Amino acid sequence: MKVAEAVGRALSAAGVDHVFGVVGSGNFHLTNAMVAAGSRFVAARHEGGAATMADAYARMSGTVAALSVHQGCGLTNAITGIGEAAKSRTPLLVLAAEATEPTSNFSVDQAALAHAVGAVTARVTSAEDAVEQACAAVRRALHERRTVLLNLPLDVQTLDVPDEAPTVAAPPPERTGVEPVEDDVAALAQVLERARRPVFVAGRGSRAIGARDALAALADRHGALLATSAVARGLFHDDPWSLDVSGGFSSPLTAELIQGADLIVGWGCALNMWTMRHGRLIGPDTTVVQVDDDASALGAHREVHLGVTGDVELTARQVLNRPGRQRQGYRTADIGAAIAARVRWRDVPYEDESGRERIDPRTLSIALDDILPAERVMGVDSGNFMGYPTMYLSVPDHNSLCFTQAFQSIGLGLATAIGAALARPDRLPVAALGDGGALMGAAELDTVRRLGLPMVVVVYNDDAYGAEVHHFKPGGYPLDTVEFPPTDIAAVARGYGFEAVTVRTPADLKAVEDWVAGPRSAPLLIDAKVIGDHGAWWLEEAFRGH
Repeated sequence: MKVAEAVGRALSAAGVDHVFGVVGSGNFHLTNAMVAAGSRFVAARHEGGAATMADAYARMSGTVAALSVHQGCGLTNAITGIGEAAKSRTPLLVLAAEATEPTSNFSVDQAALAHAVGAVTARVTSAEDAVEQACAAVRRALHERRTVLLNLPLDVQTLDVPDEAPTVAAPPPERTGVEPVEDDVAALAQVLERARRPVFVAGRGSRAIGARDALAALADRHGALLATSAVARGLFHDDPWSLDVSGGFSSPLTAELIQGADLIVGWGCALNMWTMRHGRLIGPDTTVVQVDDDASALGAHREVHLGVTGDVELTARQVLNRPGRQRQGYRTADIGAAIAARVRWRDVPYEDESGRERIDPRTLSIALDDILPAERVMGVDSGNFMGYPTMYLSVPDHNSLCFTQAFQSIGLGLATAIGAALARPDRLPVAALGDGGALMGAAELDTVRRLGLPMVVVVYNDDAYGAEVHHFKPGGYPLDTVEFPPTDIAAVARGYGFEAVTVRTPADLKAVEDWVAGPRSAPLLIDAKVIGDHGAWWLEEAFRGH
């Protein structure tokens, strides 16, 4: 058995059941070995799309996913998606063939590329150790929540595995939670006992049912209001004390209530510039606590009064197990009524600016929220439009929004929705894109159709890179480089086998209703010609971070 086959079989046996990629000569045998062993291969049209599909699948499935790429250019094509995954601490295994001759056209320092975007690296170095080295990469991806590049030199792939070398593999043990120390638990309990207006902000580290239930119970005891970062949106969907998302996407009421807190506890949440609006959501006398199982994350973005190293669920349950009394805290009748009436963006009054040629993105988003089934899984691209689908389209739980925005790259949204859809086949997949990102990732429209995904692709089309338009327009700068002639994206989608509709007015959405009610035998693209006269409400926050 060749190394390529042995490694492919071992990775499948180690629990890597989905591999995404574009196959070339260098990764052909490895990928086919994984397929033969039972893994599902998802062929993308571009390695950048494949990387993001794998990232999204891993996030939404909770498993290690793999990306398979050709040596050199296959890896460089995928590097933006790999950077997004690495910044998000996604457990992703990148399987890259590696040129072994320095004179090869494909020769490049692949380890340096990975390190540059925050990934870690490993290499298969011998036929004797190939299986163990591959399995070690899977364990590291899972246990350290890291994106791992496993380099597979071409000359090593072709070696024969010795008969005495290990070839049997099994899934690694589950990652164990980090136990907090007793003194930190006691200190957190004391801080909570003193708080009169506590707010919990749950982030990526809280995206599990056990963590959600523990936080909800602890919040109930202390009268805390509940919010999330964008990546954990939906975690407290049905809770009457949920403020939805904290940060640049916050509704006015959410921002007001968080600013009024005397205690903010970030649970598996970085409390970064996005989630805390560069610190402006933190009152001058507010106590800030951060709980994270990675000690290096504590205080990384802002000063905290108490940092607790520990798993979110374990920490919350240990605080719950201490003696404590039920308190009203921030949960008054008036605040409860205000949350019910005004915490959602769709309940905030606005002047509808829709006309005969273009629709207000708020009006579009509210209508789509009503038309599309509630059981949905959504991927959102980056750009001026992104707050509208993220906040106006409701999500039923924390596994409903895949938010690949750690790198802030446009063009990832469609691939994000594909990966999320494969992880959640029980839900209607929705991709929300701007026109720039839609055209950048258009090759993956073929992947949607080929996989038979009943996806809705919504393009918020303002014929521009809207973020740049609204950032630079007030200064009187020329905008020729960021504005474009109108593009019939609906026609592009039809060429890929989609049903498509151009939406200029709310009446045009009747075609979407018909598609939802119908057989959904082909995916649907909505080319929504949206008003581009104003920057989105969160745009100022975005550019503060550059």
